[in-house]
Amino acid sequence: MKSNVTYLTVATLLGALQMASAAELSGKVKLNGTPKAEMPIPLDATCGKLQPGPVTTRHYVVGADKGLGNVFVYVKSTDLKAPPAGEAQMLDQAGCFYEPYVMGVVAGQKFKIRNSDPLLHNVHSTPKPGTGNKEFNFAQTSKGQVNEKQFDNPEVLVRLKCDVHAWMFAYVGVCTHPYFAVTDKDGNFKISGLPAGKYTIEAFHLKAGAKTQDIEVGADDKKSLEFTLDAPAQ
Repeated sequence: MKSNVTYLTVATLLGALQMASAAELSGKVKLNGTPKAEMPIPLDATCGKLQPGPVTTRHYVVGADKGLGNVFVYVKSTDLKAPPAGEAQMLDQAGCFYEPYVMGVVAGQKFKIRNSDPLLHNVHSTPKPGTGNKEFNFAQTSKGQVNEKQFDNPEVLVRLKCDVHAWMFAYVGVCTHPYFAVTDKDGNFKISGLPAGKYTIEAFHLKAGAKTQDIEVGADDKKSLEFTLDAPAQ
């Protein structure tokens, strides 16, 4: 027993040392140009009761200083492999919307999908052909129901939809490592624990496309990056 405790202590210390000597990326993604206006969503009577007012699509979330939300920023590599850093974020269904709209997981990592609404939803994943990720489609019939799922292969991004409510979509970035982030409403992001090395970082947005930057980081570097994506011409 004492030997097992010793091994556990050593492993914990090694993990802490690795994190202490790892790089951190932070920065901002901005939108250049004027995006198309969001469209109002005509909710059905049941879902309308769960919302305090009118709702729209959320194709472009633009905040302070033209910061762009819901951008998936990640190390673009399938050769870099590392286990998840903690539990995956839960994908919720609340007020007849998926929350969050964009999230990330590590390939093979289980994540939870919850129905927080007092009505029927179904969860239908539509991975791209050739990725090796399996489609699933199941019902969540009651409030509080939780199911676990996973995607086994990298893919940016996997779409999930609700076949009951046509406006409900969510997107999951799947990587072979945990070095990814989703920008907040003002376009800010942070990626921690990145080992020293040379990498290509991609900022991917569903409507504004993607941009990449090549970087090199040392063990204790704190590097700041800025991406500018372009709103498509209207």
